[in-house]
Amino acid sequence: MTTTQILQKIEQYNTIIIHRHVRPDPDAYGSQNGLAEIVKASFPHKSIFVVGEEEDSLTFLAEMNNIKDTVYDKALVIVCDTANQARISDQRYKLAKEIIKIDHHPVVDAYGDIQWVDVKASSTSEMIYQFYKEQKDNGIQMTDQAAYLLYCGIVGDTGRFLFPSSTEKTFQYASELVGYNFDRTEMYEEMYKTNLNIARLKGYILQNINVSENGLSHVKLTKEILEKFNVTPSESSAVVGVLGDIEGIKVWVIFVEEEDLIRVRMRSKGPVINQVAAKFEGGGHPLASGAKIHKWETATQVLADLDEVCN
Repeated sequence: MTTTQILQKIEQYNTIIIHRHVRPDPDAYGSQNGLAEIVKASFPHKSIFVVGEEEDSLTFLAEMNNIKDTVYDKALVIVCDTANQARISDQRYKLAKEIIKIDHHPVVDAYGDIQWVDVKASSTSEMIYQFYKEQKDNGIQMTDQAAYLLYCGIVGDTGRFLFPSSTEKTFQYASELVGYNFDRTEMYEEMYKTNLNIARLKGYILQNINVSENGLSHVKLTKEILEKFNVTPSESSAVVGVLGDIEGIKVWVIFVEEEDLIRVRMRSKGPVINQVAAKFEGGGHPLASGAKIHKWETATQVLADLDEVCN
């Protein structure tokens, strides 16, 4: 069984470094740091580190460690919630002796000495809790902080249990996690608080809605628009769901202009969109994907392909 193989590898190493993807979301932080807390509690004499760029909106969950390259010598790396190697935050993971991949995205890059990929899982945080459940009789321990982190990750990737990825197992795990001692109200407040600049940007998007006959909606956030609302490209990820509740919209896409590329954030209520994302240097889940383009003219082709998917 895969979780048994993962536990055996954890037992073999004194130093374990846990990575996740760039531009992290709650599931990336939750699975990475939830696993770290579990391993720390289970093996208090091992050295456990979490690495990657900091995300200001998620520092309420955890803070990253700064470690030297030499720490990777004879270390085990575990990469959480990252489909392909290019998106791993902190590329020093390659310096490790062995690598484990734990992920719930469709496979686009089969990296790692051990790969545990479950596309049916709602989130990687759900998978980490499964690891605990399957190995608790072998000494793996859960803590209140780990439960808090994993619950937050599940909530984030299921859209508060609204997305179709929420299964009976998801709800069962969530019901067990809330039995631990942490403040859910405070967690929700931290996760979903909106600053004034983001609120005004959402207003701009809602005032500029356009919907095709087939149910495709899009908005272009140029550098000028982002500067006008004093929102960074990274912060704009907070507006990706703003069109999701509007009647008549099947698929929506938000183009975000960065310094050297245009990020494409796609969401769907039913039509499968990850194949379109794959055509434009991206990928992801069937109903939630991302891509990138390098000039605004290419956006026309992205929209044409998504409109065809809607049709």
